Amino acid sequence: MNTPSSGYEYGQLYRSEDKIYPREIRGRFATLRRLAMFVLLGIFYGGPWLSWGDRQAILFDLPARKFYVFGLTMWPQDFVYLALLLIIMAVSLFFFTALAGRLWCGYACPQTVWTEAFTWIERLVEGDRNKRIKLDRGPWDFNRVWRKSLKQFIWIVLALFTGFSFVGYFVPVRELAVSLATFTASPWQWFWTLFYGFATYGNAGFMREQVCKYMCPYARFQGAMFDRHSLIITYDDRRGEPRGARRRGTAPAEVGLGDCVDCRMCVQVCPTGIDIREGLQYECIACAACIDACDQIMDKMNYPRGLIRYSTETMLQNEPYRLLRPRTLVYTALLTLLLATLASSMIVSQPVILDVIRDRNTLYRDVGRRGIENNYTLRVVNKRNVAREYELSVRGIDGIEIGTATRFSVPAESVFTLPTAVTAPHENALGGQTIEFVLRSADDSGIMVVEESRFRGPSEVN
Repeated sequence: MNTPSSGYEYGQLYRSEDKIYPREIRGRFATLRRLAMFVLLGIFYGGPWLSWGDRQAILFDLPARKFYVFGLTMWPQDFVYLALLLIIMAVSLFFFTALAGRLWCGYACPQTVWTEAFTWIERLVEGDRNKRIKLDRGPWDFNRVWRKSLKQFIWIVLALFTGFSFVGYFVPVRELAVSLATFTASPWQWFWTLFYGFATYGNAGFMREQVCKYMCPYARFQGAMFDRHSLIITYDDRRGEPRGARRRGTAPAEVGLGDCVDCRMCVQVCPTGIDIREGLQYECIACAACIDACDQIMDKMNYPRGLIRYSTETMLQNEPYRLLRPRTLVYTALLTLLLATLASSMIVSQPVILDVIRDRNTLYRDVGRRGIENNYTLRVVNKRNVAREYELSVRGIDGIEIGTATRFSVPAESVFTLPTAVTAPHENALGGQTIEFVLRSADDSGIMVVEESRFRGPSEVN
């Protein structure tokens, strides 16, 4: 343990962050950010209420192990499509980060979108930045109590509606609404609705920028995806320095200053409270609020815009911008390959799945003149939303036959289980051989699946 005499001082292991009061700003990037917020929230909240035929358009029915996405029904065997989609999303994130920095964080990240919504509600109820600061520093009078109470009430309603909407993607939303309203919902439905509501309330209402600064891993490794040609939000220090106040319209050269008037508007509008003039920082979420703020100040001073702007390290040094470079070419090639793989696999995928399970309790049975018999259980999954008739055959051994009905109907979006026995002549059923079960649609010759299995027999003829 260090003592005061050892030259070390005791420090705090944790320091509470000061509350950030971002100033509202208007401009092209602010408009784009709000538009993204309304569009994305509209998709999220409206998605569960869309219908497709007689069912919910988007529904992840976990108990039935079916995922409905408009006209597409996905089964557990289609997990490869979900894996490919997640890989495509990850590579896309890397690709767009290499091109233009943290666009995801600034415009589409759920943390950013819901924080923007909660902050908008806070401004609507408590007022602009100065009014909010004055309100928080003032006494708990009637004005402060009713404004804080109203804000919390709206926050809680929005958070609970968010939790309800999220669960509505996994439980039919109309049934969920009725069961919650009548208090007949299951304990798990209540739990997840309240859990995600509380998570939204805490992350967007209170933690806000601390999630981006301390909890999000993307902020830590974003630097590995940047290069000298990546578009990022930058402050042109060669143009802006030295900083200093001056009268409106004063030419910077007349007072020996740069274009930056040191108004700190870029800091006041930043949702994470950083100073972009200190260079690229991992706390920056690329919302571009500082660009809108600086452009307004430049307009008032009759200076050209762009002191803070989207730029690259090479462009700041008057070097040409290169869009095509090894990093972007590799990402483009990967995305093209993954998208082509996903599209081709979905195009050629059959609307039926055949699983063959061999009876492992009995290797084989000698059924006399009929030959050697093996037992199997077949599971046929009809992925379409209409019933279909199928024909079953088996091949691989001369004289092999199926002992059950070879034509049957499978209801729409259901699993049909068919126990069957397969026999082969004694002289052709020696040892273990590979056979193939062939399933064809009776009304569509283009639908056919083949599944291999093993046929067991004696090692030699008696």
